[in-house]
Order: sequence, then structure tokens, then C-alpha cells
Amino acid sequence: MKTEWDYTNLADAYLRRPEYAPSAISDLLAAAGVKPGDAACDVGAGAAHLTLELAKFGLKVWAVEPNDAMRANGIKRTAEYPNVQWFEGVGEHTGMETGRFSLVTFGSSFNVCDRQKALVETSRILAPEGWFACMWNHRDLEDPLQQSIEEIIKKNIPGYSYGTRREDQTAVIDASGLFEAVQFISGRVEHHLNAEDFIEGWKSHGTVYRQSPEVFEKIVGEIRQTVEALHRDTIMVPYTTRIWMAQKKR
Repeated sequence: MKTEWDYTNLADAYLRRPEYAPSAISDLLAAAGVKPGDAACDVGAGAAHLTLELAKFGLKVWAVEPNDAMRANGIKRTAEYPNVQWFEGVGEHTGMETGRFSLVTFGSSFNVCDRQKALVETSRILAPEGWFACMWNHRDLEDPLQQSIEEIIKKNIPGYSYGTRREDQTAVIDASGLFEAVQFISGRVEHHLNAEDFIEGWKSHGTVYRQSPEVFEKIVGEIRQTVEALHRDTIMVPYTTRIWMAQKKR
């Protein structure tokens, strides 16, 4: 299925991306009041980072992903979970049944949708009193290594923008008129990563790639030099998982 953003060349690098903060996911599931066996739709499921957490909790997960390469990696990672099914679709047109799901999630994918259309579609497929949630992992930009990386990016891309992925999503959700009051959840997590995995993970950063295809490899190369100059096999990378969630209006 064609989308505005093609992640085919980034698909394998997505396997190196960090997981969401366990505390934030636990808080999300508790706030949504879901229980094992309930139906969830993970939209833009990618390499299954969020799908896996939902499956481990015991939800029946319909994972929707438009990109063939990303979906293939997700299928491999969830092969041992019979409660996960994969489908081709996008946030605006999931192809899912009306009123089926207790929870619809967008893990690092809501920002690449037409958000208002995605919210209309989410409301359609949610059961009465079901919940919507979107989330991202944000690097701690106060960390010295992350500050150095930010300097590399902004030096190579004048006017670099994070797009909507670091924005407060409350106003967008409220504007749809389809959901109750927005709840915000955050959780901090420190990932201790193999230095090479961290470097390779940068190849999956679509926000950077879309703004700099002609200098993307140069940016990744400079990040490699910066990380290798630390002379560490393992590095600590602090992240904050930020979640915006809201219940479907009755």
C-alpha cells in the first residue's frame, strides 16, 4: 500500500530502535481498563515494538502496517504470539471492522497520518467507551551525547524541524470532537545499547531522512564518528515515552 512516506529502506534499521518505557505502557493499559483477551488495533505497527507489548499483556492484536518490509519484520518478531494478526492498511483507512476494538494505538506513527482523518477512522473502529492512544519515544536532549547529535543534525539541515512528533497532541485530539478529555502519560527509561546498534538505529530516523535524503548518510557518518570517539562498547541513552490518550465519546 502506498503512503506519502516510504519506509522500505529504513525497515531493518527500525529493529534497532528502543522499546517504550514499561511504566508508561503499564499506565496506559491500566487507564484504558483493558484486560487480556480484549481486542486492540495497533496502527502503523512497523517492526512491532508496541505490538509486542500489547501481545505480551494478553490482548488480541490486529497489527496494521502499510509498508511490506516493515510488516515482514513485524511478522517475524511476533511469530510466537498467536494473539497477533497482521494486515495492510493506513491510519486513515485501516480496513478494520466498525466498533470492534477496546483500544486503538499509534506507536510513533500518528505524526505521519492525516491526524484528523486518522481520528475519524479510530472512532469508527473503536467499541463504545474504547480508547485511542498515540505515543513516541523522545530522546533526552539535555544528555551531552544527544546534544552533540543535535548539533550534527542542525548543522547539516538548516531549519531542521521535528514535525509534529514532539508536539502536544491534546489540541488535535480535542479538535476532532470525537473523544473525551485527553490524558497525558509519560515514563522515563534508560536504554543501555550496544554502540553499533545505536548508530545503526539512526538509519531508521524518518524525520531526519525526509528532510535530508541527500546528506542523510553524511549525518549518520558524523554520528558514528561522535559515538566511536567515546570508545565505549555500550552507551546509555535516556528516553521519555510520552503518551496522549482519550476515550471515545459516548
